[in-house]
Amino acid sequence: MEQDRFSHVDRSGHVRMVDVSEKSPTRRVAEAHCVVRTRVRQPLELAERDGMHPILAAQLAGVMTAKSTASLIPLCHPIDVSQAHVEITPHEDGYQVSSHVVATQRTGVEMEALSACAIAALSLVSALKDADPEVSITGLGLDFKSGGRSGEWGRRVQP
Repeated sequence: MEQDRFSHVDRSGHVRMVDVSEKSPTRRVAEAHCVVRTRVRQPLELAERDGMHPILAAQLAGVMTAKSTASLIPLCHPIDVSQAHVEITPHEDGYQVSSHVVATQRTGVEMEALSACAIAALSLVSALKDADPEVSITGLGLDFKSGGRSGEWGRRVQP
């Protein structure tokens, strides 16, 4: 059954970039999240590094990643991102990292939203690792997507 196949592998088993040339550009939105688990609880208690607060640095890292995802993930289409937002909020286990990405394209922005969260979280881990050597990232996942042929999809996320 065709839907059971990996999108980046053809019938012969060869790797391929999906052809999106026949698709119409539509507004695409994707949202994702993950959790940085740490004992460090207050963002304001984090030491500033190089003149930038680690939370702001992590947000910037996430936005920059959303804009350059195709250079990081093989076979991912280059996307002209219209909006990228990364939010980092306190969570019972540490911090929740959430992303929201928008583009008007022929393909979705799910990978951009997921990548933004992952790299923002890694940036935060880098800032926290001295204060908490057990810092970790968990629960990276897509929460919502809209646009394109498959329409809207979402799941309820407990913050």
